Amino acid sequence: MIVVTGATGNVGRPLTRALVEAGEQVTAVSRNAAAVPEGARHVVADLAQPVGLTPALEGAKALFLLLSGDLHAPGARPADIIERAAAQGVRRVVLLSSQGVSTRPRGATRIAMRALEDALRTSGLEWAVVRPGGFASNALAWAESVRTRRTVAAPFGDVGVPVVDPADIAEVAAACLLDERHNGGVYELTGPAVITPREQAEAIAEAIGSPVRFEELTREEAKFGMTRFVPAELADDTLDIISAPNPAELRISPDVERVLGRAPRPFGAWVTRNVEAFR
Repeated sequence: MIVVTGATGNVGRPLTRALVEAGEQVTAVSRNAAAVPEGARHVVADLAQPVGLTPALEGAKALFLLLSGDLHAPGARPADIIERAAAQGVRRVVLLSSQGVSTRPRGATRIAMRALEDALRTSGLEWAVVRPGGFASNALAWAESVRTRRTVAAPFGDVGVPVVDPADIAEVAAACLLDERHNGGVYELTGPAVITPREQAEAIAEAIGSPVRFEELTREEAKFGMTRFVPAELADDTLDIISAPNPAELRISPDVERVLGRAPRPFGAWVTRNVEAFR
C-alpha cells in the first residue's frame, strides 16, 4: 500500500489516480474531508501532528511526502513525519522538495527543506527527491479574475521561468514510488520553455477565446496576496526567484524526459486541460 499526502491537490490528485490505475492500493491523505480518486482509501490527517498519520501508515510500503504550507514555517518539525513512517515499517519515501534547494540554498525555507532532504537520506529508508520549479497550476490563482474581469494580475510580468505541469511532477513521483531504479535519485523538474506571466495570460486568452488584460502588481501587493496562503518566508523566497531568476532557474532540466521518456508538457497543454476554470 502507498500513502499519498496532499492527495487532493494539484500533484497529489493525479498521483493518486496514477497509482490506482497502476493497480496499487492507495491511501489518500488530506487535512480536510474531500473527494479522492475512485479506488483510493481516504484518511483525514494533519501532517503538523504526525501521530495522526498512524492509521494512514498502517501496512504502508511507501509514502509520498508533500508538506502543507504551515510545515514550511519556522519551528515546524517535518522530519518527525519521516521518523513516524520508518517506525511503522514504511520502506520508501518520495519527497516533494523544491528546485530552490539547489539554486537558492541560503533562502530560509530552502535551508529547512535541505535539512529535511538530509534527514531522509540518513533515515535508513529507500528514498527519492523531486525538486520542481514553479508550477503551471499557480495560474489558477487568476481563475476568478479571468472569469469575472478578464484580467490577470501578477508581478514581474516580463520575467519568465520554465514552469512545470503538476501532472508531470505526479508521473515522475509515481515512477519513483514504483520503480526501485530511482532509489537515491534527485530529480529537478521544469517545463520545456521559459514563459512569462504576460505570456501565460496570452495562453489563457487563446484557450478561452477571449482577450485577457494583464495588470502588473508591485512586489508588496503580490506578497500581501501570497501570505494569505503561505508563510511570509516562503512568499519572499518565491518572489526572489520570480523577480530575478538565476541561470540555474532558467535552465530546462532533462529530468522529466529522463524519467518518463518524453518531453515535459508545455504551459498551453496545462491550460487546455484546465480551461473550464477560466471560463
